[in-house]
Amino acid sequence: MSPIEHPLDFERPLVELEYQLERLKDELASGNQSRRAEYAALETKVSKIRKEIYSKLTPYQRVQLSRHFDRPFTLDYIKFIFSDFIELHGDRLFRDDPAIVGGTARLGEVPIMIIGHQRGRTTAERLKRNFGMANPEGYRKALRLFRMAEKFGLPLFTFIDTQGAFPGLEAEERGQAEAIARNLAELSELTVPIISVVIGEGGSGGALALGVSDRILMLENACYSVITPEGCASILWHSAGKAEVSTEQASLAAEALNVTAQDLKRLNLIDEIVPEPSGGAHSNHKEAAEILRAALVRNLDPLSKLTVKDLVAQRYEKFRRIGPFVG
Repeated sequence: MSPIEHPLDFERPLVELEYQLERLKDELASGNQSRRAEYAALETKVSKIRKEIYSKLTPYQRVQLSRHFDRPFTLDYIKFIFSDFIELHGDRLFRDDPAIVGGTARLGEVPIMIIGHQRGRTTAERLKRNFGMANPEGYRKALRLFRMAEKFGLPLFTFIDTQGAFPGLEAEERGQAEAIARNLAELSELTVPIISVVIGEGGSGGALALGVSDRILMLENACYSVITPEGCASILWHSAGKAEVSTEQASLAAEALNVTAQDLKRLNLIDEIVPEPSGGAHSNHKEAAEILRAALVRNLDPLSKLTVKDLVAQRYEKFRRIGPFVG
């Protein structure tokens, strides 16, 4: 496991120890075996501290992890999980939106359709992909691929990772709300199995537009919410005299919002929590993808055996059961 390249504040106690471990590993590899015992002791210490840090995460720390700079994105998971990926572009109405990627691929021997938000890794790519915040044409591209999946009988996988739909004036002018609402309606009646995975940050309607599905999975350190903790804290506590909300306020908001996978599983809003490697998905992309691949195969198998009528009926009942209350 390589040292964390872009550590969060609570990860910093681990970073120097990991670099020491890497230096010792290099010495051993070069033939200096006198430090083997020191390496073993430090490896045990690093493992213990890593376990302590990641087993006691607060809701807001999980939110920070869901946004981690080094966390795997949709295209990273596609590379490790699927084969024969062919990316499809454009909404046939306005233009292509790089904030959402999609296309055909294979999961093992099964042909599928995969669609997901894509954030950028470099500054240039982040600007190109608008930080994963899609415009209406992104959601209309997704809609075109939904319909293509249905036409050819392809199971549909959606990967969710966005702070929300792009809120700019031009997006509103081109019908942002209508594009999201249409996706919700179309997904609810689609006649192929749909599995959604929140791989990072699932924010507001921009996430929901890919999230009406038969199975909703969340990675262990992902989050899913109607608003960011910072946005919520700004509304609740932010006064005109403050430049920004405090970490304490954002932490309180994250706890109150029940944004974590653990919260949402307890509330029966998601179906499964997908474990991440020790140290989080950003610490080992390949291992994170292998764990997720097993979860996708496991969830697809029973859905593939349902008739279309039963599939759509179960999806309808699934969402009707969400949010019961007593008047």
